[in-house]
Formats: sequence, structure tokens, C-alpha cells
Amino acid sequence: MAVRSQHDLLVVDGYNVMGATPRYEGLIDEDGNGGRMGSDPFVRAREALITDVAEFAQGRYDAVVVFDGGGNLNPERPNYDRAGVHVIFSPTGETADTVIEKIVTDARLRGQNVSLVTEDNTIRATVGTVVTRISSTLLVHEVERVDEEVHQAQEERTHQRMTIEDRLSPEQRHKLWKLMGR
Repeated sequence: MAVRSQHDLLVVDGYNVMGATPRYEGLIDEDGNGGRMGSDPFVRAREALITDVAEFAQGRYDAVVVFDGGGNLNPERPNYDRAGVHVIFSPTGETADTVIEKIVTDARLRGQNVSLVTEDNTIRATVGTVVTRISSTLLVHEVERVDEEVHQAQEERTHQRMTIEDRLSPEQRHKLWKLMGR
């Protein structure tokens, strides 16, 4: 991934984060996504993580989520972009850790600042101290905080009176009342 950007790079160790936090663990369908034969048990958890990373990264980071491609039901799982997040599955025979190390090294060589989300101490040690390390727990905490703020803002909006009069500035309201003889 050789993208030059003004944003820092956020690299997320996908399955590591999913396994380290209850937010995603509960979305993994142990029986294969509703019991359908041959279906991928990680679909819902991956999609939730990608959505959360997009929300967290918005306007601050170029985001990449790396999943280990080994053992997937579809060994040819394509890489794709969604909501501003580049999603990468490691190729057969290569681990997500190796892909992450390459992405981080390439970004650092380009002079891009990098933040890495993982609980894997080996990857943390391998990428070195020039990378900002973010724990899975912190990422989830920030996403949940933003979710709560959005929910509260929506609640406040639904409880507000939304008459035309309420939308007018005090000066405009005064002029309107004057015209109406109030």
C-alpha cells in the first residue's frame, strides 16, 4: 500500500482486536453465521470492526484493517475498501503479522506517522518504538464513547420542539411577532 497522505496511518490487527474485546466476540457465530453450512462465522464481527475503525479514523487517519487470510473459507478472499478503510487479508502462506510489519515499515519509510492497534506484544516489539501503540480496549472505548455521544445528540433532537418559530433567531422572531401584532 503506497499511498501518500497528510493523515497518519492507523493499522488494525483485525482478528486480534476481535478476539480481545467483548464488543466483537459476541458477534462471532460459532456455528457458522446462523448455522448455514459453509458460512463464515466472522462476517458480522469483521463488519462491525471495520465500521468502528471507519468511525474512529474519520478525518484523522488513513485506516487499514489486516486479517489473517489463512484458514478462511475462501482462500482467495479479496482485499477491498469500505467507508474509507482499506481491508486486507493476508495471502495464503503469509500471516497478518507479516503484512502488518510490511505496511508499517513502508509507511515509516515514506515518513508517515503510524498508529497500531493490537494486543500482540510480538508485533508491537517488531514495529518498534516509532509507532504509536493503541490497545484494543482503548479503540473500543473511544468508539463506544462516540456511539454514546451520537445517541445522546439524537435523543436531544427528538425531544426538541421543531416549529418554525423555534428555528428563528431572536431578532427574526421579534420581527415576526411585530408583524403578527404580538
